[in-house]
Amino acid sequence: MACPTTSVAVGQLGRCRRHRGGRSVAESLPCRAAPVGSRLVVVTRRYFGTDGVRGVVGDTLTVDIVERLGRAATLWAGGGRVLVGRDTRGSGPELESALARGIADGGGAAVLGGVLPTPAVALLAEGLGVVVSASHNPPEYNGVKVFAQGGRKLADDEEAAIERLLDRPGPGSGSVAQVDGLGVAYADLVVDRFGRDLSGLRIAVDCANGAFSAIAPRVLRRLGAEVVALYDEPDGANINVGCGATDLAALSAAVLDATADLGVAFDGDGDRMLAVDERGELIDGDQILAVLALAQRVERVAVTVMTNLGFHRLMAAEGIAVDVTPVGDRYVLKSLRATGGVLGGEQSGHVIWLDGHVTGDGLVAAVLLCGALEGRPLSEAAAVMERHPQVVESVHVARRELTEAVEAEVARLNAELGDHGRVLVRPSGTEPVVRVLAEAETEEVAGNLCASIAAIVRTELG
Repeated sequence: MACPTTSVAVGQLGRCRRHRGGRSVAESLPCRAAPVGSRLVVVTRRYFGTDGVRGVVGDTLTVDIVERLGRAATLWAGGGRVLVGRDTRGSGPELESALARGIADGGGAAVLGGVLPTPAVALLAEGLGVVVSASHNPPEYNGVKVFAQGGRKLADDEEAAIERLLDRPGPGSGSVAQVDGLGVAYADLVVDRFGRDLSGLRIAVDCANGAFSAIAPRVLRRLGAEVVALYDEPDGANINVGCGATDLAALSAAVLDATADLGVAFDGDGDRMLAVDERGELIDGDQILAVLALAQRVERVAVTVMTNLGFHRLMAAEGIAVDVTPVGDRYVLKSLRATGGVLGGEQSGHVIWLDGHVTGDGLVAAVLLCGALEGRPLSEAAAVMERHPQVVESVHVARRELTEAVEAEVARLNAELGDHGRVLVRPSGTEPVVRVLAEAETEEVAGNLCASIAAIVRTELG
């Protein structure tokens, strides 16, 4: 199972608010370094990681643990209706059945919606919502995501509380029922609440052979767009394989071949979206948020420590407040709910719009992005934000707890860089890797910084 989650990155982890006023851009930038030993205090969990429980099916994720999770989550919620969705992995039906058995054993009423995007489950659930998915991971992985009533992602202590119930027996008085048509109901909600006139746009759409395969192209066509659909034929073994938000090469080529105005790509469960412009160039989550922040005229936005320095400079120049959270869309969501903000997200493509929604939604993000173009090429719309070079390396390690030597070197480099760059080291919450990010004013400096820290991580953590 996943290793205990006990720490996150060294660097600025608190909330940084950028307010309107007479401060210079440099003064308005987020802090780039924290004192050595500065950490986010996190509740230790054995199974839950950054985004639910995840593992290789039959190895680190078994039918038994999924059934126990279903029972424990239901006991924690006090029973009631539990909406269950899944992505298109071949292991999905078996794990869905195990989850349903656990829900029924816990005294709940399992409502099986079949293949549904994660945001659809969060939006449609009347009580607890559970998704069988491993998001952007390869087909051999699967996982379990849990939403509380109202589509809210669980806090660390709530996940820990569920884990404490894993071995508790249930009353066994629940039920299981299959419900059809929820994908159509979700699509109607997206059109009704977030629809824009997309007439005249030609959009290449990479569905990652995932949960949006039967939904996203149809919704965009309903809104008037001409759609070139890619990777929309899931077979249980091709989800996220050479496609989707983690591999944009095919989408970029398709945009050029079709002379499309832009391309959008989802991950396997549909809670992430990245784009490419009319030239086939990547438009990442930071740039998408920048376009939306200006188009929607928001007063504040929530982002994570991974967000590009260029985004912060743009928001400071526009007088838009920025709240900075640890990595993970649930931390962004928590910040938005605390401040009353409606827009937030991550560089990786989690885009959250809470005016009419409860969580991040790749399809809604795509609709809003297309609507924000207003006749402009996407390259022009995204040019409002100057991206600073970032180099990221995922270092495979034997253990993920950061050592004093790693922390000290990160702190030293951040002190040297000041407002001209930063280094961030973050243990993954879902994989046995430590992610190293270096950001600087040139690609060469960022690359050298990343390589030096990655070497130390490799030496210290195996």
